[in-house]
Amino acid sequence: MLPQHSVPGGTLSVIDVHSASKQGARFGYQGSRGLNALLATTSTGDSSQIIVGQRLRKGSTSSAWGTDKFVSDALATTTRINSGLPVLVRADLAYYSSAVVKAARDAGADMSITACMDKKVTAAIQAISDDAWTDIAYPEAIYDEETGAWISTAEVAEVPFTSKKKSLQATGRLVVRGIPELNETKRTAGQDPLFDLFRYHAFFTTVDRQRFDTVAADQVHRKHAIIEQVNTELKNGALAHMPSGVLNANAAWVVIAAIAHNLLRAAAGLIGGRMTKVRAQTLRTRIISIPARIAHRARKLVLHLPRRSPWATKFARLWRAALSPPTTVLS
Repeated sequence: MLPQHSVPGGTLSVIDVHSASKQGARFGYQGSRGLNALLATTSTGDSSQIIVGQRLRKGSTSSAWGTDKFVSDALATTTRINSGLPVLVRADLAYYSSAVVKAARDAGADMSITACMDKKVTAAIQAISDDAWTDIAYPEAIYDEETGAWISTAEVAEVPFTSKKKSLQATGRLVVRGIPELNETKRTAGQDPLFDLFRYHAFFTTVDRQRFDTVAADQVHRKHAIIEQVNTELKNGALAHMPSGVLNANAAWVVIAAIAHNLLRAAAGLIGGRMTKVRAQTLRTRIISIPARIAHRARKLVLHLPRRSPWATKFARLWRAALSPPTTVLS
């Protein structure tokens, strides 16, 4: 599997507000009044996610509205920092459109996006022969919200696929994952079914099969859900509330929250080790909110830290990396 930057995009679930007077406060798809934030993050297999795009919209705004421009802007930022690595844009069903695929293609990135089960996709799935399916066992079980069960096996297959709009056509692969149907209400009442029932989940990808075969493409696409960790951290932190009644002021608040998130991830990277993967709340508790006493000595500020802090070594490593003189490099 080649190293690559991944740009998963997603909306935060509506950020609830408790005042109808806030600009942009609308009832969204969840049925609650709030604002809608759109985020894009980038990461590699060895790095944590940083936010490369954010946008605050009205609570009733459709998830797909303006997403093609948003993807273009996020990819422009990612291209400046990707060190020549290939870029894969991963997104869920809310962003399934030819315009989004074209935006990724125009930026030189590949696309992996959950497909809508429309007539064309359904017909493509039905055309897959029985011997084309490959059993796949996931290393971690998958929680199926519809059935309330954990599923560890599935079948995957793929067929060539082309987007439907001629002006925005993109050729790629439709990868389909079939999961055994465990919902008893959907099985034949009163008797066991004569054959196994499956529910199908499909996604469209432009990644060449030589890079990712069917199984690898499915595993890579499923990891787009990592953005949910960033969503959760922001909603439990800076975006737990919107401080202003003005939409533009709250939009600036979202930008500041994104900057703070990226600074936390940069600090975690400087510390290294297991701290690179911990959550933002853990970083704030162990490193940022560390108790200390400031003293003056010889016109210098002296920071007295807890002598027996279990995180003293990691804090010292961050201190040296951030404040020590740069390392001399001889050419």
